[in-house]
Amino acid sequence: MTAYVALLRAVNVGGTGKLPMTELKAMCESAGLTRVRTYIASGNVVFDSRLSAAAVKAALESKLQKYAGKPVGVLVRTASEMAAVLAANPFPDAAPNRNVAIFLDHAPPADTLQNVSGRRGEAIGLGLREIYVHYGDGMADSKLKIAAAKAGTARNMNTVAKLAQMAAEKSGS
Repeated sequence: MTAYVALLRAVNVGGTGKLPMTELKAMCESAGLTRVRTYIASGNVVFDSRLSAAAVKAALESKLQKYAGKPVGVLVRTASEMAAVLAANPFPDAAPNRNVAIFLDHAPPADTLQNVSGRRGEAIGLGLREIYVHYGDGMADSKLKIAAAKAGTARNMNTVAKLAQMAAEKSGS
């Protein structure tokens, strides 16, 4: 059994993609995922499965498309991958609520940093399948646009830390 974290794109953010977490939990369980727990109402779920990450992603995306009537992106990480995302944060001394990891399905393209616009005081770092951003002045007024992040989903470091902890507890039990 592998402990996983699934991160849904554009769920319960800014009035779009309404999905009660009870519904998400039920979808996960109907896909055969076990010991399912959601975290805050923005599309974070931790669970166990014997399926591969790719199979988990496909199963959840299929169920979510049926529910929402449109594609909903799902990014999947194992417990150890989520811990590695937290450990690789290039801005460990930054306020965790102003520091995000943008999760991607694949490694960021080599030209990611060249294709950024609207950059003011933000610091950007690249991970294995993540883009890290430190919004020194906060996110509210940022005009930052990262082309490579369009298919990804962002979580601040407080959320990353909590999800890593929840997943580690599952994998350790």
